[in-house]
Amino acid sequence: MTPLLVVAVISVLIFWMIGAFLGSRDFLTKRLSRGSELIEQLLRRLIPVVFLLLGIVFALNILDAVAILSAILGAAGVVGIAVGFTIRDTIENFIASVMLSIRQPFRPKDLVEIDGKLGVVVRLTSRATILMTPDGNHLRIPNSQVFKAVILNYSRNPERRITFVLGIDAEDDPKAAMEAGLAKLRALKFPLLDPPAQAWVEEVGDSNIVITYAFWINQTNTDFLKARSSAIRVVKMELEEQGFTLPEPIYRLRIDQIPDALTAVVHKSEQPFEPSPPKKPSPKASVEEEDVSPDRTLEEKVDEDRQKSGEDLLDEDKPTEFGDGVQSTAR
Repeated sequence: MTPLLVVAVISVLIFWMIGAFLGSRDFLTKRLSRGSELIEQLLRRLIPVVFLLLGIVFALNILDAVAILSAILGAAGVVGIAVGFTIRDTIENFIASVMLSIRQPFRPKDLVEIDGKLGVVVRLTSRATILMTPDGNHLRIPNSQVFKAVILNYSRNPERRITFVLGIDAEDDPKAAMEAGLAKLRALKFPLLDPPAQAWVEEVGDSNIVITYAFWINQTNTDFLKARSSAIRVVKMELEEQGFTLPEPIYRLRIDQIPDALTAVVHKSEQPFEPSPPKKPSPKASVEEEDVSPDRTLEEKVDEDRQKSGEDLLDEDKPTEFGDGVQSTAR
């Protein structure tokens, strides 16, 4: 058996050397990984192991030890099933991280909403996706949940629509209110001309008519929240200046029978009820346009965090599955 044993050992060494050689070749690993750093590192470690196992199988065949091979494979299958159930979550997160690094559903500093959780993407690790919430807190979501979740990416399309509602009195003309609000929106600098601003009657309530105003902005140079706040302010002021009433909720109270105790108190009162004092007019703000430039505070915090971090499976230069949209400012 000595010559066969020597041949078997040499075969294992040859297979291992071939695997180590192929695993260290950049042209092979980069082509198979398709630009994913995680898959490339995985291939560098996996290729030598696969060739080593092939060498062991070949050596056992030379030694005519097929029974031993069958026993090893059977035991490995049982152990593999047990280990798989034990570390199922870890394996699921790792596979999901590989798929996310290939698909690239988002890039660093993208504003995304994952299963109702809003935040700016900081990094993608082999186990979780790290977001920074608008309050500056870190949010860690397991990759298995991210891969199966509904992802809303606000940063892929530079153009975004803003909508808000205002109510007018039921006696006012809604068409005139829509025209007045649209004229004021068109006079602002930040709404886009194409698509044009729009308005429509959302619903007719018990004491008011609800009108929805909508316009588009370019997120690369306009902040979403600032633009929405400014538009609501100027349209509200314009409607009030043109005589439209923005009503408050009205409640009607019906009293069928007045209690005797309350009637006695009313009759005994010698002083009439005094009317409420007139409401003082609120001060008017300046009609000048507000600053709607993007707020880069959260983006700067994400940059600082990314400089301190190590592992990141996202590639800013690689196209995402949503296309090559323009990177916009986080809000």
